[in-house]
Amino acid sequence: MTEHAIRDETSQSSRPRLFQALGPGLVTGAADDDPSGIATYSQVGAQFGYGLAWTLVFSYPLMVAIQEISARIGRVTGLGIAGNLRRYYSAWLAGTVVLLLLIANLINLGADLGAMGAALKLMVGGPDLIYVVLFAILSSGLQIFARYERYTSFLKWGCLALFTYVICAFVVDVAWDKVGWAIVWPPLSIKADYLMAIVAVFGTTISPYLFFWQAGQEVEDTKEDPGARPLVRAPGQAEREFNRIRIDTYIGMGISNFVALCIIITTAAALHAKGVTEIQTSAQAAEALRVVAGPLTFAVFAAGIIGTGMLALPALAGSAAYALGETLSWRVGLARAPRRAKEFYATIALGMVLAVALNFSPIDPIKALYWSAVLNGVVAAPVMVAMMFLTMRRSVMARFTLPRVLQIMGWLATTTMAVTVVAMIWSWLE
Repeated sequence: MTEHAIRDETSQSSRPRLFQALGPGLVTGAADDDPSGIATYSQVGAQFGYGLAWTLVFSYPLMVAIQEISARIGRVTGLGIAGNLRRYYSAWLAGTVVLLLLIANLINLGADLGAMGAALKLMVGGPDLIYVVLFAILSSGLQIFARYERYTSFLKWGCLALFTYVICAFVVDVAWDKVGWAIVWPPLSIKADYLMAIVAVFGTTISPYLFFWQAGQEVEDTKEDPGARPLVRAPGQAEREFNRIRIDTYIGMGISNFVALCIIITTAAALHAKGVTEIQTSAQAAEALRVVAGPLTFAVFAAGIIGTGMLALPALAGSAAYALGETLSWRVGLARAPRRAKEFYATIALGMVLAVALNFSPIDPIKALYWSAVLNGVVAAPVMVAMMFLTMRRSVMARFTLPRVLQIMGWLATTTMAVTVVAMIWSWLE
């Protein structure tokens, strides 16, 4: 073989094909646009029109950076975030973070199941609480009993459900010149409701469960690939794997934020422009769209709630199970047979049961979701600080500590989340 051919082959091996590169990052990005997130973006679009469209453009590089850092932690060390927190930090810190994550994820699970049930009721009628139970059984059954390769393939193809919201944005009458202007020269304000909306968007796009899920999936995929090893033990695989992670994360988060932008644009054009400015749930947004934008937009929007919910449920339940399992040194992983990871799968099942129970309880799901968002914001900043210090330590990452650009972007994302939490607390005190 000639030197040129060898160089060509090496170059190709370090650049994975696009579809092969897509995996944890793509699914994580899709899970970010869950029914609770759809409700947040819908409220922002209805209340402020196109005025907060800029937040999805601003948050994209920050989201990419912190998710790539999460993926690197899993791929380099062979442990998820909770496992690394347990190994390198105090037990009380890891335990506190995981406890808050479990509470926030449980509330999100309940809210997402409720939104999916309400959306199906709007489409076909019938009892929404029965639909909640059926969705929980279907999702947990797939996570526990489906073959890992088949299930992850289902999740990847399920990401197509996100494009229902892209369709919606091009069905309604959008003033695209105003959208562009709102992004380039946004109408900034220091009013409490405007600041809270920014906090809500950032808290939705940059959530702790996404960190734990993507890192956990990287660990899972490494274990499933016979030729793969954690990069601390197989540094020769690093170039190809970092290229794959970068492509996967850039595309996954790009699709996620573009879809979120389309939801804001749709609700701004169809609801805000018609004087509808109060939306609390994704199902309310769908119902309002039926009135002001017609049955087609309603049907597409409602179907998207169910589709994205099926992607978000495993990320929420799975990230909680990964976090708790690694903290308590259980065997974890969706690729393991149920009998070989009983505690891990029991955590997923119990989380689904409790999430269903929330929908039968007198607890107000809107208030619960609000406090879940608060918890996510409070947890995100310290977790991100811990992640940044982990990825800068050679004792953890060996020769794969973060490059300078990723360090800068990671700390910028961390600072942004800390500032949003401070802004949220300040708005309470006003």
